[in-house]
Amino acid sequence: MVAMRGLARGAATLIALMCVLSTSFAQGSTILQPGEELVYRVSYLNVTLGTVKTVVQPYTTLDGRKVGKIKVIIASHPNIPFVSLNSTYESWIDTSATYSYKFNSNTALSDGTWDFDQYLFDYDAKKASIEKYRGKVKVASKEFTVQKRYNDGSTLLFAARALLRNNKSYRLRCVIMNDTVNTLINFEGKREEVDIDAANYPIRTVYFAGDADWTGVYGLTGRFEGWFSDDDACVPIKAKMRVYVGSVSLELISWKRNNWQPPKAN
Repeated sequence: MVAMRGLARGAATLIALMCVLSTSFAQGSTILQPGEELVYRVSYLNVTLGTVKTVVQPYTTLDGRKVGKIKVIIASHPNIPFVSLNSTYESWIDTSATYSYKFNSNTALSDGTWDFDQYLFDYDAKKASIEKYRGKVKVASKEFTVQKRYNDGSTLLFAARALLRNNKSYRLRCVIMNDTVNTLINFEGKREEVDIDAANYPIRTVYFAGDADWTGVYGLTGRFEGWFSDDDACVPIKAKMRVYVGSVSLELISWKRNNWQPPKAN
C-alpha cells in the first residue's frame, strides 16, 4: 500500500518536472492559454496508478498585478486497492510563465480532513512565507529571504515549457514539500519522435533531462526526462522519473487547447 501510494503521490512532482523555433524565451501568452486542459495517465510497469490533469484558468490579478492561474488535479485509480488520493494544486504564475507568486495545495486525508499548504512570494520585499494546516489548524509556518525568483511544483512545469527552446542548462530555485531546493534542467534541443496511445502517428518532440537534487515523498528524487511537443505550445507529451521502487511514467491521454493537435513527425 505504501509503495503504490508513494507512486501516485510522486505523480504530482513528476508532472511538475515534465512533477520542460527560436533561441529566446517562449512567450508566456503562448504557453498560458486559458482553457487549456491536459490529462495524463500515471503508470508503473504499465499498471495505471491514476491521472493528472492540468488546467490553465483565465488571467486574474494578485496584489494589483496581472497573473496567470493554473490548477493541477491528481486522482488515484479507483481500482487500485487501499489507495485513495485526491489532491488539488493552484498556482498564481507570472505572465512570463517562468516563476510563481502564490501556491496552494489541498490533499484529502483518510480521516476525512484536508492538508492545506500555502506559499507566498513577495519579491519586492525579498521575502517568502510557507504555512501548513491540517484541517483548519495551523501546524507549521516559516518565513525566509528571497534574492531570486522561485517556482512551486506546478509552475515548474510551465517554466520548463517557456525555457524549452533555449538550449541551455538552468538551476531553478523551487519550493517543494515545504522546503527550498534546486532543480537542474538541461534543455539540449534534441528532436525525437514519440508514440503515445492517444495519437495514431509519431509525435515530433523536443527531449530534455535533469536532476532533482532533493528527495520528495517516498524517495522521489534524482534524474528525470521528458518530451514536449516541438511547436509553439511546448505541450508535455511524456515524462519519466524515479521513485524508490522504480520508474514512473506519465503519458498524455487527452487534450483541449485551441487550434492544437500534437505535431506529426516528418
